[in-house]
Amino acid sequence: MANVQPKIKHRPFCFSVKGHVKMLRLALTVTSMTLFIIAQAPEPYIVITGFEVTVILFFILLYILRLDRLMKWLFWPLLDIINSMVTTVFMLIVSVLALIPETTPLTVGGGLF
Repeated sequence: MANVQPKIKHRPFCFSVKGHVKMLRLALTVTSMTLFIIAQAPEPYIVITGFEVTVILFFILLYILRLDRLMKWLFWPLLDIINSMVTTVFMLIVSVLALIPETTPLTVGGGLF
């Protein structure tokens, strides 16, 4: 008899740990951007957080639609790590700049998120 191997089922992205982390990251970034908008913070704060929301949405859609499996010529984990590092640097700069001057409590909240 032939030894039959069961097919490995792929876990949907939304139910994976990676999916939960990306969704949490998106929620925190959207919260930060919303607080910056409400507080009428300087435009660079809003633009940088808006850019990050767009990039995070791009990666979430990419993984939900399984496009990373179709485009094998790109090494997606490396792109994801580079994105995370760039995001960390930008958001740290924005957070520190938002907390330094005299600001409203909403700007401080956006900087903390």
